[in-house]
Amino acid sequence: MIQRIQTLYLLIVGLISGILPFFLNLWVEVGGKEIYAQDQVLVSLVFYVAAILSVVSILLYKKRQNQFVVNRLNMILNLFLLGFFVYRSLSLSGETVVSEKGIGMLIPVFSIVFLVLANRAIKKDEDLVKSVDRLR
Repeated sequence: MIQRIQTLYLLIVGLISGILPFFLNLWVEVGGKEIYAQDQVLVSLVFYVAAILSVVSILLYKKRQNQFVVNRLNMILNLFLLGFFVYRSLSLSGETVVSEKGIGMLIPVFSIVFLVLANRAIKKDEDLVKSVDRLR
């Protein structure tokens, strides 16, 4: 059923990953130039893949185990992106003029939190179905 709470969490992840990185800056370079996701091809591709995975996970509502696995893959992808941002922010800090880190670097953290909440709700549904099957 699409009206479950994990669908809402996954929709939020899709919107966060698909829209916000292109409006919130990821970091500001020394010259004052703001870097967005569309300026970095690999970063924008990873954000798009994360958004697509969340939509695919919404469409897998009948197969809860597959939905759980797709969410785990999405978490790994967001962890990869978060690791890239941490590496990038650590390499920015050694400059003579300090660059600013943008709020867009926190997008993978929020995505991971909502994916964990969605997986928890999926597990709860799966346990409920198993307990009902046990009673038959």
